[in-house]
Amino acid sequence: MIAVLTISADWLESPSTQRVLRLLGDAGHQAFVVGGALRNHLMGYAVEDIDIATDATPDAVMALARSGTIKCVDTGAAHGTVSLIIDGQSFEVTSFRRDVETFGRHATVAFGTDVSADAARRDFTINALYADATGAVFDPTGQGLRDLRAARVRFIGTAEARIREDYLRILRYFRFHAFYAAHDAGFDPDILAACAENADGIARLSRERIGAELCKLLTAPNPAPAMAAMAQTGVLRHCVPGADIRALAPLIHLEGLLRVSPFPARRLAAIGGEALQTALRLSKSTARDVSQLRDLASGGMAAAEMGYRHGIETARDALLLHHAFFETPLDLVEIDAAQKGALAKFPLTAADLMPHLQGPDLGRKLADLEARWIASDFRLSRAALLRV
Repeated sequence: MIAVLTISADWLESPSTQRVLRLLGDAGHQAFVVGGALRNHLMGYAVEDIDIATDATPDAVMALARSGTIKCVDTGAAHGTVSLIIDGQSFEVTSFRRDVETFGRHATVAFGTDVSADAARRDFTINALYADATGAVFDPTGQGLRDLRAARVRFIGTAEARIREDYLRILRYFRFHAFYAAHDAGFDPDILAACAENADGIARLSRERIGAELCKLLTAPNPAPAMAAMAQTGVLRHCVPGADIRALAPLIHLEGLLRVSPFPARRLAAIGGEALQTALRLSKSTARDVSQLRDLASGGMAAAEMGYRHGIETARDALLLHHAFFETPLDLVEIDAAQKGALAKFPLTAADLMPHLQGPDLGRKLADLEARWIASDFRLSRAALLRV
């Protein structure tokens, strides 16, 4: 292979990364950083996980780790992957593979020694770039660097073939398009056709995997075009029956006005759907957030009271959703009111009304006084409330 360029990066030159690459290289094996770290670096995004591809088998990697006193975890050796832990950082090391037979997400693989064969079985061209310890970057498909520079998301080979190997790639395509495609890039009609034709294969995926992919997609700066394409192709209904994306684009616009960071629960609340938690196997906390936001957005509670009872972030999100649902402009006075409510502190406690009131009577009186205080825009003093 001929290097297409050479990079210099702190994450590649760090002692931990170099130790993993040397461990394999000194034993005569090929070893490359592959996929996300290299893709993100070349596109100017933050590098998080660092994955390594090698011609060493999982058993060989584990043996080398033991000899080098490096902690090794079997995270999927049967499928070629083990994790090496160095200075608290985890590196997934995966052996070169080639597919022998595929069944959706259940592929039979054989380990190999050819990096080109390994690249050919990956999903997108921009994920099939490899860098060695010196920073030399290789592009086995001959398309990855070109597509990366054009901010274009394309399958390796045909979309139909890649999708039939693993139906999760349908959802990954829309997620990658939302994050990595050029802002004005449309969707390849042939890829959309392949996604539509194979959408029923999503039923073979676990609901947890579907939920995880959708939540990742919803953290993109603007997932609305991708979600619209998912709805157009029928993919979205296979993920979330009854989902309605009409409020998503207005919500993202309002988020931009307030410079609010993406939050999956807020955006999930915008699209709704039948039995959302069941459809996506959401965590209890996320499901609770979604339900609360949808209730508050349609419940008619004033902004100040929402801020007081639920805090500024929840109140703000509910206000954004409310205006997205009804396609009405957001008045920043509402946000100020929510902020004021969030900072307000009710000046009475139950002890202030005792012993004259006890039990249910005490609770009703305290609630009545609190409601009066909120209605006064939090102005009624403790003394004034006690005179009521």
